[in-house]
Amino acid sequence: MNQEKKETKAIKLEDIISFAKRRGFVFPSSEIYGGFGAVYDYGPYGVELAKNIKEAWWKTMVQENENIVGLDSSIFMSPKVWEASGHVSGFSDPLSECKQCHSRIRVDHLLEDVGIFADEKMSEEEINKLLNDNLDKLKCPKCGTKGKFSEAKSFNLLVQSNLGNFTGNWSKEPTYLRGETCQGIYVNFKNVLDSTRQKIPFGIAQIGKAFRNEITARQFIFRKREFEQMEMQMFTHPDEGMKIYEEWRERRWQYYLDLGIKEENLKWHQHENLVFYAKAAWDIEYKFPFGFKEIEGIHYRTDYDLTQHSKFSGKKLEYRDPKTNEVYTPHVVETSVGVDRTFLAVLTDSFVEEELENGKSRIVLRFPKKLAPVKVAVFPLMKNKPELVKKARSIFDELKSKFMCEFDDNGNVGKRYRRQDEIGTPYCVTVDFDTLETGEVTVRDRDTMKQEKVKIEELEDYLREKLT
Repeated sequence: MNQEKKETKAIKLEDIISFAKRRGFVFPSSEIYGGFGAVYDYGPYGVELAKNIKEAWWKTMVQENENIVGLDSSIFMSPKVWEASGHVSGFSDPLSECKQCHSRIRVDHLLEDVGIFADEKMSEEEINKLLNDNLDKLKCPKCGTKGKFSEAKSFNLLVQSNLGNFTGNWSKEPTYLRGETCQGIYVNFKNVLDSTRQKIPFGIAQIGKAFRNEITARQFIFRKREFEQMEMQMFTHPDEGMKIYEEWRERRWQYYLDLGIKEENLKWHQHENLVFYAKAAWDIEYKFPFGFKEIEGIHYRTDYDLTQHSKFSGKKLEYRDPKTNEVYTPHVVETSVGVDRTFLAVLTDSFVEEELENGKSRIVLRFPKKLAPVKVAVFPLMKNKPELVKKARSIFDELKSKFMCEFDDNGNVGKRYRRQDEIGTPYCVTVDFDTLETGEVTVRDRDTMKQEKVKIEELEDYLREKLT
């Protein structure tokens, strides 16, 4: 039966965090030991949603572009990679300490909380001037003390490891967990060029884990110490760089609309102070419960990355045009998006609490169907009727190899519908006594709550058409 629905209150981050745990999307890491700051685990439905997000990105980026190939580079790389990239010397955040409770805090976050923007490229002197000028406004987020903070110092975010180091001294010849995934792409530029038929312009795409020793853990999975990136680096002729950059800006904006994100929840943010090697940098921001924040960066990095790795490695990372014989170091157009930030955006964008005309309410995740963790749920009307359970099981067994399915016979059908609404399942299939007589099942739509009779032999085609 279709019911009139209207959305209720705006969602808060606390609602998302509580719901994500209760419904098996996201768990705090090591929770039985009190948790571990800024690290999270994806639960049974979360891991499916994350997988679908990655598959959607990969399809759009690699499968549908013949001039983009995939890569999976190692988390551990030579320490010289991070020297060449500038991470060892310059990959840092401004750290201060509350003199009252001794909590360590990012100064740019403190300033942001009172409406003051501190650019990531500011020097220690510039950051400390902002800190001192606004000290009377700044409050410790842990103890609430105002205006008592130490001088800001740069804190390097690279996570050190003892991999291959048997001296017991980590400061000697340190290795690192990668701080970003794109460096693995740059150092494999020549390998990909030599082993494929790609010609400039071409791209290399990668999905993988990165690690940052974040000072302040906040905003749920938006800012994690272990996170996953989806990045594509497009190698271009220097004269074509800006044209290709603008093309990718358009394409990446459209990607989010095609993904099902509401356009009013997206906006562009242009970087005001570019790093010295960049020609352009724009971010796509999403309206999270805590405001508009970056979900993806589209950056024109010129030839800096390949030039640096060529300089530090002694290997030429150049391209020879097969038609003109021109030799040059390619420029790079980068698109970089976080799996976790996309996950949070999709979860937020899909989360709806509705009041129904019968006075009841429901929470429903209106995921785009291609992202829904479970596509189809199959119910027997009653769990204590063997003939219904047997028929429902046979339908489930037929469908589970074609779609991600769930079998549910716990509680009354209404409660089962609500459970599936809350995990975003687009279609529920119910087997009742009429099914045994007519060979028809009842298919219920998540969004409209309308129910439709469908013959069992037509069910797979019906669902495939609806889920495409």
